[in-house]
Amino acid sequence: MQRFQHYIDGEFLDGSAQFESLDPATGQPWALMPEARRDDVNRAVDAAARAFNAPEWADMTASQRGRLLMRLADLLAENAPRLAALETRDTGKIIRETSAQIAYVAEYYRYYAGLADKIEGAHLPIDKPDMEVWLRREPIGVVAAIVPWNSQLFLSAVKIGPALAAGCTVVLKASEEAPAPLLEFARIFDQAGFPKGVLNVITGFGAECGAVLTSHPKVAHVAFTGGPDTARHILRNSAENLASTSLELGGKSPFIVFGDADIDSAVNAQVSGIFAATGQSCVAGSRLIVQNSIRDAFLDALRRKAESAVIGPPDEMATEIGPLCTLRQREHAIGLIERSVEQGARLITGGRALDREGFYFPPTILDCSATPDAPCVTQEFFGPVLSVVGFDTEDEAVGIANATEFGLASGVFTRDLARAHRLIRRIRAGIVWVNTYRAVSPIAPFGGYGLSGHGREGGIAAALDYTTVKAVWLRTSEDPIPDPFVMR
Repeated sequence: MQRFQHYIDGEFLDGSAQFESLDPATGQPWALMPEARRDDVNRAVDAAARAFNAPEWADMTASQRGRLLMRLADLLAENAPRLAALETRDTGKIIRETSAQIAYVAEYYRYYAGLADKIEGAHLPIDKPDMEVWLRREPIGVVAAIVPWNSQLFLSAVKIGPALAAGCTVVLKASEEAPAPLLEFARIFDQAGFPKGVLNVITGFGAECGAVLTSHPKVAHVAFTGGPDTARHILRNSAENLASTSLELGGKSPFIVFGDADIDSAVNAQVSGIFAATGQSCVAGSRLIVQNSIRDAFLDALRRKAESAVIGPPDEMATEIGPLCTLRQREHAIGLIERSVEQGARLITGGRALDREGFYFPPTILDCSATPDAPCVTQEFFGPVLSVVGFDTEDEAVGIANATEFGLASGVFTRDLARAHRLIRRIRAGIVWVNTYRAVSPIAPFGGYGLSGHGREGGIAAALDYTTVKAVWLRTSEDPIPDPFVMR
């Protein structure tokens, strides 16, 4: 089996222990991963803290940081095919998706490379005579970046890129599920020429790794992508060090289709929105809210697309649906579906594990128009499962869309632009896609409301999350400061 190592203070090191990573296509072990425990975490954070204050990094100009990030982007683009193959092996995501996504991740580092010397302060028109006051934006300190296994190179780029552009240092915790791509990314980072300790990459489990990292006294900010339950633990842990947090927590995103929409386009977008990445996406359009006038025709077209999808080995270019990453996800999906059907949801297609090795699960559609409160409508699957609810009026559609504790993404399909603008204002979500879905860019911020978290990743907003503001007061008068004990 292949063996991977942590990257700490510029060196590749074994962990305090090891664990096996399973190939989702076969369910069999294929690699040994290093397991970080308390001593490993402390070593990584100490390295990041030293690097943050060392002149090699602290005295580097913003433009120099940008050039290093640009070098990293070039190396990432050169190594994208190798990283894509590794991600496919360890996560089960299909090669056609990992190849396209990782190639685009380099653009995030290029964006933040260009932004590094554009993080500006401000001059204040202060109300005191003989005073000049200005604001400096300075790096916040050591950042603990924690990412899940899905889209991990993208989800780490939207943390590492802005953090390093701002001048922070980072300890990146890869998920214990399928960490191979980020442990390999560390080797690419090592070639880019950054000072030792600026980025450290580890992996491990919650109590022995995650809890120690997020409560560490030298950590100033925690950037996390994952689920609300883990986020609650992080917030409790951060009470120890009073670290600031940015949390991107997934969702139960509404995908609203009106009767006047381009049906073929909306069907294709819905397929991409829920079945791409085998539904393992925080922005998955998992709630189809479709106008009853087109509901039957839309569902028929969608069913045919779902049933014709090519399910197969993730490393084959012809494959359209690969396995889920873990057996636990498949069992979770089956349990939610069974409970939803018991409560009256109607299974249109899929819903049962496939009779083959590995963690495969077919595209699944459930009609929940008669049971809009079924578990499949309210709970996140993180799998290729679509719940459908019909509506008649615009107000109904908005009500159904907002009937969730999440608020990350949403989609609206209509040719009526006035209606589209009304829904943009009324939908409670951090992203509203109109007549498209799953479009992303390093220029645009990404984040949500409610249980979808707080803070934003991507765009200028993300870089500012990794800075703190310092107010500087300069007295310009040559007159001595009056003696405060002499009454005048």
